[in-house]
Amino acid sequence: MSGWRVHVDPTRCIGSGICAGTAPAHFVLVDGLARPLAERIDPADPVLDAAESCPMEAIIVSDREGGRLAPEL
Repeated sequence: MSGWRVHVDPTRCIGSGICAGTAPAHFVLVDGLARPLAERIDPADPVLDAAESCPMEAIIVSDREGGRLAPEL
């Protein structure tokens, strides 16, 4: 089982594409909204960068136990 969970809140996402540009191996835009390519991933710094860069804080990265890694509260 991979170490992190990635979720994009579709009600917050505005489709800026920053996540897909920052972490193209992990995010894609579909119908104008961001989606993770996989919900469970191995730890990857670009995913944290994408979550911290999201203007709407629509990307949530959690650890295996459910603790929030990004964006910082």
